[in-house]
Amino acid sequence: MTVARQSAGLVEALAHPRASVRLRAALAAGSRPDADQVGTLVERCGVEADFYVRDMLTWALTRHPASVTVPRLVEELGSDVAQGRSQALHTLSKIGDGRAWRAITRSLLSDTDEEVARSAWRAAVVLVPDGERGALAARLATQLGRGGRDLQLSLSRALIALGDAAPPVLAAASRNTAPEVRAHAIATERLWHDPDTGFEAAIDEAKRVVALGPEREEALRRADR
Repeated sequence: MTVARQSAGLVEALAHPRASVRLRAALAAGSRPDADQVGTLVERCGVEADFYVRDMLTWALTRHPASVTVPRLVEELGSDVAQGRSQALHTLSKIGDGRAWRAITRSLLSDTDEEVARSAWRAAVVLVPDGERGALAARLATQLGRGGRDLQLSLSRALIALGDAAPPVLAAASRNTAPEVRAHAIATERLWHDPDTGFEAAIDEAKRVVALGPEREEALRRADR
């Protein structure tokens, strides 16, 4: 079978109305890696509706050489389709190739689409060089207070994953003029010091502290040290 016919067959299988057929096609693509299929797999990630099929597509891409997949995934970060950007970031985080670090831009870290931003935070934490952890923490801190609790928890986890780079930016953010930013920063500080603290409890306590004023906030920070 020619390369063209193989590619056409994969495109057809990945567009099949039954998710089980698409899942098997993605599995086959990963089981028999072919660099000529990378573009097709990346494109499908941007439109695939089924979570399990998307997960298999990501796995299939990780089975190909990073020298082939990373440039194509980096290109996809400029897609107009939010799912395409999100899935490309997710796949880059799974590949873990540091060459993709420079592609995690400020605009992606603050993307208006929450899933894209969340994926960018996770990818950045995986790919960041040791010498740039502080700068990344500062960029992530600009997103404190954003969204609902699930999104805020994702950001808190990303900041905590940066280790000692997190406390200085969290301390600064805890003095922000916006109450929602201060509360998120204080809750993240609490989680950094005590990972067993649940986020729901931490954010609720932080909001109460912010409502009580600066003196109570400072007392809480001293207690956490």
